[in-house]
Amino acid sequence: MALETIRDMAKSARKAGLQLSALTLEQRNRALLAIGDSILRHLPEIEQANARDLEKATAENLSVPLLNRLKFGPAKAQHVVKGLRALAALPDPLGRVQYANELAQGLELYRVSCPIGVIGIIFESRPDALVQISSLCLKSGNAVLLKGGREAMETNQALCDAILEGSAAAELPEGWCHLLHSREDVNEMLKQDDAIDLIIPRGSNAFVRHIMQNSAIPVLGHSEGICHVYVDQHADLAQAVTLTVDSKAQNLSVCNAAETLLVHAAVADAFLPVVAKALSEKGIALRGCSRTQQIIPCEPATEEDWHTEYLDAMISIRVVDTLDDAIAHINTYGSRHTDAIFSQDAQAIERFMTYVDSADCFANCSTRFSDGFMYGFGAEVGIATGKIHARGPMGLEGLCTYKYKLYGHGHTLSDLNAGKFPLVHRALPTDNEHR
Repeated sequence: MALETIRDMAKSARKAGLQLSALTLEQRNRALLAIGDSILRHLPEIEQANARDLEKATAENLSVPLLNRLKFGPAKAQHVVKGLRALAALPDPLGRVQYANELAQGLELYRVSCPIGVIGIIFESRPDALVQISSLCLKSGNAVLLKGGREAMETNQALCDAILEGSAAAELPEGWCHLLHSREDVNEMLKQDDAIDLIIPRGSNAFVRHIMQNSAIPVLGHSEGICHVYVDQHADLAQAVTLTVDSKAQNLSVCNAAETLLVHAAVADAFLPVVAKALSEKGIALRGCSRTQQIIPCEPATEEDWHTEYLDAMISIRVVDTLDDAIAHINTYGSRHTDAIFSQDAQAIERFMTYVDSADCFANCSTRFSDGFMYGFGAEVGIATGKIHARGPMGLEGLCTYKYKLYGHGHTLSDLNAGKFPLVHRALPTDNEHR
């Protein structure tokens, strides 16, 4: 696409975003339901497009887990439509009063949630993500420029066409959602700092850093998921086996799947043979440190393994001497995504929860619960691994910022300085019933 086209997209999104932010909750919810109906109505065309993408991806030897992520059929269509309906049922994230204060008599200050504005989002080859991301932006009043993985190009286009048809039927402002197609498009999008308010890249740490280094637009990175599970010396070992297998094998190609298993030396002899058998039965290949290799047969783990997000039937294993060693490993090699401890020791759990520097810290449950839908957010734009603005599964709240609204009755600073009225700084109710 020519620069002018990307520029026009950004400018039209800016205009549409302002209009979108003023729509009522009922209008936005009606549009979400209309989009769901449109997707179901156009499912045959979407499936045909998806079949073409799958044929190309198969010819390019895309791995089986990634092929599964790429598939979009009736089951995924029903899932995304269910998500749209659940999103429509959630409370309005906009117009929420977060802070209210009477500065002086009749001079009232409110901090109120509002959309970020225009968001550019770059995501992987998972077509259902396009629906989830665009619908979250719609509900939160944001315009969006979307760039999915090239493997899903035709599916994404078919889905975007269905989304735009549904949103037009609901009379949303034209230009609120755009689909980009190439790396060149992304490069041009990164230059539109006067029209785009935020870039959200989903991918590897290197990819996120590349985006940050090549744009003046604020970037909120959603990087890879190098997730860990740690089996403590006080773990219920039978439960730990179940949780480890679910964390790793329930779905191999997702960012919240466990990639490294850490085991306390005190339970390694008892635990590793059992969990190795359970993982092997799920087709998971094992790579282990030298101490792991002395207990179970496995391939040797290299330094690179501790840094790797496999997204495949592979897990790396390390035996550690203490809880603090496990924490140090996670903070050294992890991606600050999701990490879990399996233990019956309350003090160990709280130490892990406090010292592990990740967006999501779990105790005695699968890492697969690290998900916006599971958290009750309706869906998620992704899982933010940084610490600024939003962290963890990023739903509606993460797509909002706030503004201050000050209501007066002829108040001037000159009158305040002349002593004609005092500052009172009296708290007002934040019941969202302000003016």
